[in-house]
Amino acid sequence: MVVRAHVFISGDVQGVFFRRTAKLEAEKLSLVGWVRNRPDGEVELVAQGPKDKVNQFIKWCRRGPPFAKVENVEVEWKRNLEDFEEFEIV
Repeated sequence: MVVRAHVFISGDVQGVFFRRTAKLEAEKLSLVGWVRNRPDGEVELVAQGPKDKVNQFIKWCRRGPPFAKVENVEVEWKRNLEDFEEFEIV
């Protein structure tokens, strides 16, 4: 089953290559969507793909890249799917 998750990650998550490594991890899992920095210091992303792969990606988000200090991950599951072609940094 294909699902879409809207994810908000807080902590020390900007300036630590979170977006770049999230993109690489999403591509490894064949997910589509996007990731971006928010003005409030959080990282926001949308990941879409097979449910087990999206769950794996969310698990990765809870750790993040080596220099990140993730404090909280909030996940909103969305009903409708988007027409993404790749996973990109926006």
